[in-house]
Parts: sequence; structure tokens; C-alpha cells
Amino acid sequence: MKDLLTPASALFGRRQLVLGLGTTLGAMVAGCNRAAPDEAPHPAAAPGTARLPFANGDRPMVQLPGKRPMIQLTARPPQLETPFSLFDTLFDQPSNQRLITPNNAFFVRYSMAQLPLDLDMESWRLDIGGHVEQPLSLSMAALRALGQISLIAVNQCSGNSRGFSSPRVGGGQMGHGAMGNARWTGVPLKTVLDAAGVRRGAVEIAFDGLDSPAMPQAPDFAKSLSVDHARDGGVMLAWAMNDEPLPFLNGFPLRLVVPGWFGTYWVKHLHRITVLDEPFEGYFMQKSYRMPDNECGCVAPGTKPESTRPITAFRVRSFITSHADGATVPAGQPLELRGFAFDGGSGIRRVMLSADGGKAWEGTTLGEDAGRYAFRGWRHRLTLPAGKHRLMARAETNAGEIQPLQASWNPSGYARNVVETVSVVAA
Repeated sequence: MKDLLTPASALFGRRQLVLGLGTTLGAMVAGCNRAAPDEAPHPAAAPGTARLPFANGDRPMVQLPGKRPMIQLTARPPQLETPFSLFDTLFDQPSNQRLITPNNAFFVRYSMAQLPLDLDMESWRLDIGGHVEQPLSLSMAALRALGQISLIAVNQCSGNSRGFSSPRVGGGQMGHGAMGNARWTGVPLKTVLDAAGVRRGAVEIAFDGLDSPAMPQAPDFAKSLSVDHARDGGVMLAWAMNDEPLPFLNGFPLRLVVPGWFGTYWVKHLHRITVLDEPFEGYFMQKSYRMPDNECGCVAPGTKPESTRPITAFRVRSFITSHADGATVPAGQPLELRGFAFDGGSGIRRVMLSADGGKAWEGTTLGEDAGRYAFRGWRHRLTLPAGKHRLMARAETNAGEIQPLQASWNPSGYARNVVETVSVVAA
């Protein structure tokens, strides 16, 4: 692992990301991770575009600093989606890296357009204050001295797969690539809070990052957790991702990791933690990132909910990665299918597979368990007769949650977890 105490200017070279609008979707002028001081780097545009399988689904492929070619949704703020085909290649990695999404392929999602371009690790501090016994201002060295843990966990954007909503909803029209599975290393949040001393009467913990809105009158991006959740021992302040320093576009130098919860809570470029003795009233808790307040988190298509609640934990999901929709496969010969499943922390009990659109189901073989917050791989062999077949994978958790066969709908397209269908032709 690279030395996280090295000043950012030395560790990342210029690492200056100057964001500006171009002629179409915009252009991003970006400094390479280790560019020489006199360089004027630019994005290396990958040839062609990606075509996501819904209306107006063409997206440019771009390569930003520290990333391989990825699907660009917007340039400012940067939003990059992992090409879905990459996830199947993760099965071929060594066992200790299997189903781990590489840092250079991990999705990027920002709500704020102004990024902290001039981070200096010599002066950077994490401030902990509010309803505490002892306010703290911790350097990275001081944080690391508190101890560390590692955890494999999925980070998923709440709008992952939004582009498949029907009827269509507002927001970024994403395919299935706004998710990733990584090994996070850092200090438990509980340890830091205990060092500051949470005072009696504390209700919530608020988190703020160094990214900021483009307009001063716009609300800043900040999130909160209940005191009990924040101190459960699993929530962490992560400085490393897959045994490397956090990539800048994934939150360098420190981000909040909330296992099993959507990425909106995983605050990037974290620099302030505030213990509160009353509920947090921030815009991105009270007004945004909210779902219908009912069991399904849904309403009738085209309608609005009477009341809402903040989005929180993942719903169970599974994917077929071995074959793309519309693929041709050999008829009458053994065929291996594979994919993965995950949920909000119960863990995957089983994944069932159907080759006839959900009429009959067979059990699959689960891969190794890397932890209850991680991708869980599965494999299945079958032989298909000639013709068209609708393949479906359906996961069930240890808590008994099962993926629905019919998609639910909400006005923001959040938390999709319907059983997805991959149609293939056996010939």
C-alpha cells in the first residue's frame, strides 16, 4: 500500500481536475494522477460510444485520470458508469481478488460540481465536533494510529438501473454499472466517536465532504446517521480501497463507508463530523434521496407519494453476467451461466435460475462467501434446445427477502431490484 502520509502533491502529482463544459455533453480537462508539474493533461477519449439498452441510451466512453475507459453520464460533476461487461471478467481474477471491482473501473458519482482540487495532506484534518466531550482535529497519521479494519462491501448508487424505469423518470439515466465491490480499509467510526466522547442526548451524526455546489446559494452535500448506526462498529472511515489509497474520484483522502446502505451516505473527501442533539435538517436528508414511505417504496406509475422517507439499505439484487441480452449460444450443448448477488447485509442464501421466463426454477451453486456485504458469485450449467430463451436469476437472502418478479415504480427510480431478464437464442 502506498504511504498515505505522503503529501497529496507528491502522491498524486498535479491532481488538478478543472471541469468545464464542452460542445455536447461537456469536456473534462483533467490532471493525470502522476503528471509532471508542467504537463497540461487532457482526457484520453476512448473510441466510440456505449449503447445502454433503453431509449436515448448512447453514452460517450471517456478515460479520466486513474480510470480505464468508462461510460460518461455527465462531465460536471463527473459521473462515470462501469461497463457491465467488466463484471463478468472479475470471475477470472485470482481467488483473493475474485469479484473485486478494480479501482480504475469503479463507478464515480457526485452531486456537487466543485471538487477539492488542491488537497494538501500536510494541512488536511478531519474535524470532529458538536455534542462531544472533546472536539478533535485529526491528521491522517493520527487517524491511522487509532487502528484499522478491512471489509469487502458493495457500494451502489441509489439510482443504479434508473434508465430501465417505465414510465421513465427524471434523474441520471443509468444502466446497471453504478455499483462496485471493493475491499475498504480504515478506522471504525465508533473508535473515532469514542475518542471524542459522544455526550448524553446525542441523536444523529452529520458528515460533510470537501466537494461543494457550483452556486453559493445551492445546498451543500451532507448526510447523517443515527448515533446507534454510526457506532455499530461496521461503519468506517476508509482511507484505502483495494489496498491502495482511495482514488481521487472515489473520495481521497477519506470517505465514509456505510456497509449495506446506498452510496449517497458514503460521503467522499470527508473532512467534518458533527455530533448533533437534534435531527439533522440538511437538504439531502430532508428533501432529496427519499422514497415513498411504504413497504414497497413505490407508488402507482405516474403518481406522487403522500409521504416519503430517506432511502437507506439495499434491496436484494442478482445479475447474470456471463451472457448479454440478445446473445447466441450453442443449442444442445452444456452451457455455463454465472453472475452474482448481494443485499443490504443479511447475506445470500441461494440464487435460483430460470430458462423459461420464470415458469420453472433450478438452484445454482454459490461461490465463496467474502462477507455479508460483498458480491456473492453463483454458477449453473444447463443445456438449451434450439430457440429463444428468457434467462432469469432470482436471489433470496438469509433473512428471507426474495427478489420480486415485477418491477415497482417510484418518481426517482430509486432502489430497483426486480429480477432482470437476459434473452438468448440457442442455435
